[in-house]
Amino acid sequence: MSAIDQTLDCLAPPGTRALQLRAVRPEQLHSTLDALPGPQAAFVRAQNFSAAAQELVLLPGPEGLAGALLGLGGDETPAAFGGLAFRLPQNTVWEIIGDGFDVANATLGFCLGAYRFTALKPAGRPPAQLVTPAHTARARAAAEAIWMARDLINMPANLLGPTELAAEAAALGQRFGADVTITQGAELTNSYPTIAAVGAGSDRGPVVALLRWHGSAAGDDAPLLSLCGKGVCFDTGGYDLKPSAGMLRMKKDMGGAAAVLGLARMIMQADLPVRLAVRIGCVENSVSGHAMRPLDVIRTRQGMTVEVGNTDAEGRLVLCDLLDEASGEAPALLIDCATLTGAARVALGPDLPALFCNNEKWADLIIKTSFSVNDPLWRLPLWPGYDGWLNSPIADINNVTTKPFAGAIVAALFLQRFVPKSLNWAHVDLYAWNDQTTPARPEGGEAQSIRALFDAIVAEFCAK
Repeated sequence: MSAIDQTLDCLAPPGTRALQLRAVRPEQLHSTLDALPGPQAAFVRAQNFSAAAQELVLLPGPEGLAGALLGLGGDETPAAFGGLAFRLPQNTVWEIIGDGFDVANATLGFCLGAYRFTALKPAGRPPAQLVTPAHTARARAAAEAIWMARDLINMPANLLGPTELAAEAAALGQRFGADVTITQGAELTNSYPTIAAVGAGSDRGPVVALLRWHGSAAGDDAPLLSLCGKGVCFDTGGYDLKPSAGMLRMKKDMGGAAAVLGLARMIMQADLPVRLAVRIGCVENSVSGHAMRPLDVIRTRQGMTVEVGNTDAEGRLVLCDLLDEASGEAPALLIDCATLTGAARVALGPDLPALFCNNEKWADLIIKTSFSVNDPLWRLPLWPGYDGWLNSPIADINNVTTKPFAGAIVAALFLQRFVPKSLNWAHVDLYAWNDQTTPARPEGGEAQSIRALFDAIVAEFCAK
């Protein structure tokens, strides 16, 4: 089954008979217990239920299970509801009631917590189901996009190589009526030479997938939104080989591409009044007699020459050709997403993607929106003082610096060389993975930043 065909099996149709789950904050606990039948209230008190976040009590009744109480504590995020799908009994259907919470947030959190990767192994117990609430279409669409992106990231690299990732991108575009262009072979070598150089070491050749779509209300003068994604399906590091421990999660090195496809899905499904161009660089960084070597010099699509200071800094080489081509169309906003640097994780940890942006208005909007929708990013600077660190004695630029500092900033400065100053550009350096299961975030692939970026796009292009 294609990742785009994943369905939210945790949702039941409207009108399905359901038990009631009341969401309760600590300040509501007294009145909630007073409203329960005496035996139920006594049962809840005996459990020392305090309405703290993630507390769950099942309520007994004459037929066995009569309902449940969920504590919210002070949690205002979708994660408050993210632990329910597998804590509530299987084969049960629920509706969430109560005051003091957002129904869309509750739906999103419930769905995100119900995800599991089932492409290769049958699921264990099924999730409990939530009756689909009214007015939650955007939350459900976000959950579908995130499930799709998680499936792509979780798929082993032997089953999701460059050709397969490009096919998934094409299938997504075709579902929404986009024009799809697939470039590979000699044509790719001519059009995207740095992507070809990165992929030269693999028997599975690189592919670039390009989707062009426009909303039903988007004319020729509608804003053009351009998205670029790093789709390195597996990264050995090349001749600058990673240690074995460093390769264990490298199937997720296409997480930027997965995030971009998730964001594109949300945009197309919402039928936003924009024109959309999506470029996915699908490639594998392997070691062979054909692989690029340290200190090789390669020519980019733009014409700039790059000295390969490190073959494990391949993501920026994948993106630079895509950014150059996208910039030639003068989009209203250019966004790229990539699992680009370990340095961003050292600085911000796994949960905070780094945002680099050359426009103060867009940077402020994206950061503000990210926190309002509980999909946070943190801005790092495009510090011009470090730009000279990329100088090369024999080429226009090196893909790394010899200095051991500011790795995420230096990588962003490399990409900035391929984006005209006149364009609005945002670069997201993300982790795309959950190291452990927490409410609404099961261990494995994660589609970070796409809800934040979607809402920022809606705020700028659709709210006027």
